[in-house]
Amino acid sequence: MMQVVLDTNVFASGVLGARRSESTPGEIFRRWRRRTFGLITSPHLIEEVERTLADRFFTDRIPASDSAAAIEALKQDARIITLTTTVSGIATHPEDDLVLAAAVSAAVDYLVTGDKKLQQLGSYQGVAIVSPRAFLTLLEEQET
Repeated sequence: MMQVVLDTNVFASGVLGARRSESTPGEIFRRWRRRTFGLITSPHLIEEVERTLADRFFTDRIPASDSAAAIEALKQDARIITLTTTVSGIATHPEDDLVLAAAVSAAVDYLVTGDKKLQQLGSYQGVAIVSPRAFLTLLEEQET
């Protein structure tokens, strides 16, 4: 089974789009819930998801019960790892270096992110960095 780190922007957008069939992040979220791939996260990423989903943009659009359920699922169903690798100065934001560190520490197959600058890396220490659309295409190809 494919092992994946979802950047906070993808996870939060997935929660937002979970009820919309046309939402690419929503479809990724639904496929994770069906255990189509293994989700890896870290305590830092969980905190970032909690902060993001508490932002007014999301609270105005997602029922609190849906956000709470998504966070609980993340804590219960994703594999939570401890960072064993330090990444510094690779991404344009220190928070993104922590996302890369989680992906490398867990030796995942993919880091899925909407961040264009991270996507431009293509890969980092054996981890492929892909857009949500590209990842969904990979999942669809895997089904055939």
